[in-house]
Formats: sequence, C-alpha cells, structure tokens
Amino acid sequence: MHAVILAGGRGVRLRPYTTSLPKPLMPIGDRYSILEIVLTQLSDQGFTDVTLAIGHLGHLIRSFIGDGSRWGLRVQYLDEDQPLGTMGPVLRLLEELPPDVLVMNGDILTDMNYAELLTRHRSSNHPLTIATYQREVNIDFGVLEIESQQVVAFREKPTHHYRVSMGVYGVSTAALRHYDSGRHFGFDDLVLDLLDRKTPPASFPFGGFWLDIGRPDDYDRANDEFDTLAPILLPHSRRHQAGECPPAAISAVAASWAPTHPGHRHERKIA
Repeated sequence: MHAVILAGGRGVRLRPYTTSLPKPLMPIGDRYSILEIVLTQLSDQGFTDVTLAIGHLGHLIRSFIGDGSRWGLRVQYLDEDQPLGTMGPVLRLLEELPPDVLVMNGDILTDMNYAELLTRHRSSNHPLTIATYQREVNIDFGVLEIESQQVVAFREKPTHHYRVSMGVYGVSTAALRHYDSGRHFGFDDLVLDLLDRKTPPASFPFGGFWLDIGRPDDYDRANDEFDTLAPILLPHSRRHQAGECPPAAISAVAASWAPTHPGHRHERKIA
C-alpha cells in the first residue's frame, strides 16, 4: 500500500514554532515528531511505500526521514517549488502511484486504521473517500430567526453538529487523470468538481481520537496529554515500547544543515 503525505505547508498558525522546524517535525512529548508517529502507524498497518510532498524547510524533513528504512518503508520525495494545494502534488505523481492511494495531511494525530480506510475505498465505486469526524459547534448567544422583520423562532445557545473532513483520503488515481498536472488543485476543487460530475465522494466515518495540529493550543494539548495518547497512537510499536527516542536528532539536523549557496534548491529525487 502506498501513502502520499502532504508535508509542504508553512505552518503559519503555529509560528514562531515553525520558523525553525517544519510542522511535521514538531516534537510531541519530547519523544517523537508528528511525522514519525504517522510513519510508524503506516508501517505497523502494512504500508510499504510513502511519498512525502515537501516545501517549507523540506530539506530538514529529507535529512531526518532519509529513505524511510528505519520504519521499514520506502520513502520518496516530491519538492513543491510553489504551493500546489491538497491534490496538486498527487496530480504530479500519477504515473508513479498505484490505482488506489492514501493521501493525508502531515500534521494529524489519530488512531485511525489507515489501511482499513484504503481497503474500504478500494471496494467501493467512488473516486474519493473522505475520512469524516463529528464536530460540535457551540453558539454562545441566543439565536433568532427573522422573517419580514419579525422574530419567528428562538433558540438559546444552540449546538450545531457537523461532519468535517479529517484530512485523510482514499483516492482513485484514474479519477484524477483528466486534471492538468502542475496546477494548484485543492481538496475543495476536487470535491466540488466531483459533485458537478455526479460522481460524489464517499464518507468514512470515524469516532476515535483525532487532533489536527493546526494551532498552538492543539500542539500544547498533544504535548500535555502525550503520556496518555502514546499507547493509543502507537499500540503496536516495538520502538515505542522499547523507549527509543530517535526524534532527539531533529534539533541536531536543524542546527547543522546549511544550503550550499543562498539560492540552493533541491531537485526532485527518488530516495
């Protein structure tokens, strides 16, 4: 099984943390980076190949992850010279990917079984399967419904329930072949176009643990609760049970790496 991990974002909402480290390499609980947790989970669940789409501080990700052999994975890289959106990197990789692939954001902590999502997607006739999560939004005010300048209904501090995208997808590459590669192509672009084409995506409902490390509060929560979360996120990891802490090397990588010249850029490379 093959996964594409989107790790090229600038992590603007997590500044100043992300001025020196890309968000996927942010340490959690002083023991693991976010990306290492994800790679460990993928390996434990039977994935063999991973492509990392990198951009902002991508040289640090490449230096730390290497060829992926520490996780029993074959890791390849796609450098984004400019932001391509969620599905843009996948368009550039179509010739190298299997018919069905997992695509996910690189800043997610969850105990989802990614292999189960991809297996469910393969058995469906849908071009896209979206992992979804139930979220509640509490309104702190009384809500009025107005018609013709008259109040016709009132709800005191209601709670709305929504199913939201978790940033994890099963994708059929055949469904992407008629889109132009090299363009910025977001998740919203794909979903709206599929709906217009009467080929709607499927939902993969999930009710376990999910945390999108997008804000300082979320990052602080992940660190504060990691001792409780570790057995949930890494239940089968021999490396975790043995107390190995390889992400300690991240700071050394960040401190020691320097470009060969000010305009240095990595070209796309298969590691």
